[in-house]
Amino acid sequence: MPNDILSPALIASMVGNLSVPDLIRTMETFKQSGQTASIEAGYAAWIAHNQGHPLLYAVLFNYSVCLSDVGNLDEAQQQLEKAIAINPDFMPPYINLGRIYERQGKIGLAIIQWSAGLTKMSAITGMGITHKTTALNQSARALEAISQDESAELMLRESLELDPHQSEVAQHLIALRQRQYEWPVVLPTDRVSRSCLMQGMSPLSAAAYTDDPMLQLALSSHYNITDVGTPPQVFDAWPKATEHEGPLRIGYLSSDLREHAVGYLMTEILGLHDRSKVEIFAYYCGPATQDQLHQHFHTTADHWVSLSEMDDDAAQRIADDGIQILVDVNGYTREARLKVVARRPAPVIVNWLGYPGTMASPYHNYIVADDWIIPESHELYYSEKVLRLPCYQPNNRNRALSPVQPRRSEAGLPDDATVYCCFNGSHKIHRATFERWMRILAQVPDSVLWLLDGSETTNKRLREHAAQLGITEDRIIFAPKVANASHLVRYPLADLFLDTTPYGAHTTASDALWMGVPVLTCSGRSFASRVCGSLVRSAGTPDMVCENLDDYVQKAVELGKNKEQLKAVRKQLAKARKTCTLFDMPLLINSLEALYEQMWAACKQGKTPRPDLAQLETYLEVGIDLNHEELEVQTIADYKGWWTERLARRHKLRPMLMDKRMATDPKLFG
Repeated sequence: MPNDILSPALIASMVGNLSVPDLIRTMETFKQSGQTASIEAGYAAWIAHNQGHPLLYAVLFNYSVCLSDVGNLDEAQQQLEKAIAINPDFMPPYINLGRIYERQGKIGLAIIQWSAGLTKMSAITGMGITHKTTALNQSARALEAISQDESAELMLRESLELDPHQSEVAQHLIALRQRQYEWPVVLPTDRVSRSCLMQGMSPLSAAAYTDDPMLQLALSSHYNITDVGTPPQVFDAWPKATEHEGPLRIGYLSSDLREHAVGYLMTEILGLHDRSKVEIFAYYCGPATQDQLHQHFHTTADHWVSLSEMDDDAAQRIADDGIQILVDVNGYTREARLKVVARRPAPVIVNWLGYPGTMASPYHNYIVADDWIIPESHELYYSEKVLRLPCYQPNNRNRALSPVQPRRSEAGLPDDATVYCCFNGSHKIHRATFERWMRILAQVPDSVLWLLDGSETTNKRLREHAAQLGITEDRIIFAPKVANASHLVRYPLADLFLDTTPYGAHTTASDALWMGVPVLTCSGRSFASRVCGSLVRSAGTPDMVCENLDDYVQKAVELGKNKEQLKAVRKQLAKARKTCTLFDMPLLINSLEALYEQMWAACKQGKTPRPDLAQLETYLEVGIDLNHEELEVQTIADYKGWWTERLARRHKLRPMLMDKRMATDPKLFG
């Protein structure tokens, strides 16, 4: 019977004299029949009977895997140590022993173990390459987890030199370089081409790398194919959803229903929904936590389901709940469960809030935006059908604020300076953006730039770059990380929030606006570059959205020299805070529910939109060929014409079918 163990004597008689291949086949038979306890007993019996066997080290390794799978880490550790003692040149035990240390929270020991394995490998051939790259990648992941980004980057770089076609390694390398201000971000070598690095770039990194929405569309499609893949089976009928009568069943799938930037934005959403119109299911797929905001989401959802411990069969749970519209609040972000979404557990799937861009997947039917973020002329950059709210981003009107109001001197800021701030994540600070900030500081005497604190190395790197541009290092000031309530109350110490591009402020912008701090932004063409413009306009200060990057610099200088003008903007923000669209959550909820009704009506009529994924491999081929750090796409006036010319050159070399995204000018395409 499944999980029933055979008698020890019977198991010993069955396996004691088996060859290693026959032993493994027998253990696999036990596994297929669900006799997990018999697997452990079988390995133990064979090992006891074959202490002098030349392949004992390999069987000890397999036994340790079995023990790890059932959570017996201490015993698994002992078996791996025995395997290493018998055959120090056998690499897999080093890797798995490091993983066990990592699971036990012993990060330092894990790294030491992987390093020990690396030192054993002199000749790198065949499986040796796989073993070494695995050890390097595991070491890098552990180092990244303890914020040792520089060491992690070295490990990833070495791994790619051995095998340049590891897209996941390229993805992590680029993300590390972005958040460490390692410019250029994409740095090819003799063995690692620009093409390999670009194809490995994650969609989230691409949003911070370039304001090229056509390339982002193509990269998202490539990422979906290679990293999410095609599920073994998908739902093609949803009887519990389609037969349901009554309020629409809406499922919010998110790893961020906790103290997280997206969680703060969603604080009011679940509770404000009209239960006569919708029934709310919250599907949580994030890390275990008991923070106050997480508990708040528990109480404001009609149904709370944790998917964190479920495998991809969690899709069956969503389908069984009869969800009619599943809102993916993660997209291509950490801890997303896209393999669950790929199974299409609901008849309508929506991309909203968590990821700022198109999913370019075959299963996301809609993207929710607003008129500013996706103008009608930009819809060709999205695979989903675009639906719009008055303002795309929700907000929490009940932000917790510390009662302690700091002074500038307490925050390390000069009392009489013009303080420009930007509290965006470091990965959003593009080299061109930072250099524009330095141009602004150069033109505004006694001004400083106030950024979030990083590591000592990254802080030093930024200050040195500033010095190269003629700005003394003391004019770059770093704000230490503090609890959110304390962080919010220090916003008003700044005179002006300077947005980044191409990936602009989202939560940080609405926080600044809520605290009465003017935000200056420049909207590009991509989703992530236009969100801040939407927020600033919705807060009642449309004049703070610049049309081009030169205007952005000029306006920042003008405002920095004119405190009275800044005071007028502050008064405008304060006056509009209770009435502006940005903080009108009832308006957003009513509009969102109207969109859900529209989606479901289309579904019942068989008109749910199908994503347009035509020819995106061609767009990727053309798009990754450019060094985007030498040419800022946001500065190209005729963006569509620029793309059309590049596609026409490709067409002459290898003719392709025209689609709606391509200009069909016969002079260009023949």
